[in-house]
Amino acid sequence: MSQETRTEQAGRTGGNQPARQNKLTNEDGKIMIAENVVQKVAGMACREVAGVHAMGNAGTRAFTAIRERIPGSSGPNVSQGVGVEVGETEAAVDLDVIVEYGVSIADLGRNIQRNVKTAVERMTGLNVVEVNISVDDVHLPEADGQRQGQQQQPRVS
Repeated sequence: MSQETRTEQAGRTGGNQPARQNKLTNEDGKIMIAENVVQKVAGMACREVAGVHAMGNAGTRAFTAIRERIPGSSGPNVSQGVGVEVGETEAAVDLDVIVEYGVSIADLGRNIQRNVKTAVERMTGLNVVEVNISVDDVHLPEADGQRQGQQQQPRVS
């Protein structure tokens, strides 16, 4: 390596520090974060945002609804609708979301991205390089009332 290249690298990293510093590697060793950990953190952070009705596409939601009815099941799956890629220092997150009717999808998407990125970075120390959101459906409030057997009042008697 030439002196010019070393000087250029030292200028970018602030002296004799290694080029790639992160919170997960230090003199004591490495911290490895499993994909399912990042999935759960991202799933919880997404569900915290007002306007998110549910997560996952229709097939996974149907399968989960059946699985949750089985006695002894582990309950709701917080990583449903969450896909991640996790490297040594970075993570990418993909989310499948069902939104509440009337919510600005663009604003909701930005709020989800911000909340998920902040939560994953804070809890794991990984740098989140992207949060991609796929809006799969819009939840209509009257659909719940009709499914539960509630009937609307007749307009005329």
